[in-house]
Amino acid sequence: MQQKDRILIETKNLRKIYNTGEIETVALNNVNLTVNTGEFIAIMGPSGCGKSTLLNLLGLIDNLTSGEYYFLGYEVSQCSERKRSALRKKNISFIFQNFNLIDELTVFENVELPLTYLKTPVSERKEKVRTALEQMNVYFKKDHFPHQLSGGQQQLIAIARSLITNPVLILADEPTGNLDSANGKDVMQILSALNENGTSIVMVTHSSECADYSRRIVHLFDGHIVSEKISQ
Repeated sequence: MQQKDRILIETKNLRKIYNTGEIETVALNNVNLTVNTGEFIAIMGPSGCGKSTLLNLLGLIDNLTSGEYYFLGYEVSQCSERKRSALRKKNISFIFQNFNLIDELTVFENVELPLTYLKTPVSERKEKVRTALEQMNVYFKKDHFPHQLSGGQQQLIAIARSLITNPVLILADEPTGNLDSANGKDVMQILSALNENGTSIVMVTHSSECADYSRRIVHLFDGHIVSEKISQ
């Protein structure tokens, strides 16, 4: 397989500018990034450097100001919102620092939700949810609500939800930010195992310990990529 055939993500001179009244803020400026299928990349940098903005653009939940973004070979910045939404639902999952579980839904219903958006048949949904929760060793919590769970358990549920659609790409935004060190290590080991099984991961983190689980570390500063290195 040629190198170009393995490219999952490629950005060319990607820029994101926010305009608030008379104030113009350049969040990302000429970002050129390539992510190959099966890679685990950590994005690091100080607060406000553009890490989460970049993750939102890669996840097709925000629009770039200029430049090009290729995902699975498509130049997605020119796609309609309907096409972008379809690509996102079928191929990309998110893991957030604050878990983003829906309080009114049970654990089972939270994990099931992405499959309802994809109109997956009920019997198939139930089997997929059971498998995902068992994979995270939290099936026994299936009838609980998020407020009845510890932070570590909530993040495991969030990971189960992210896996339910068999995504090509997981985007993780500070996935251990609200966890103690033990639970944080558990989450990183799970992400590492998912990557070893072929899932591509792009993770934003402030933690050098978490970044060490990745295969490549990209450093952002003031909206620019200032360095990249292979993780040890």
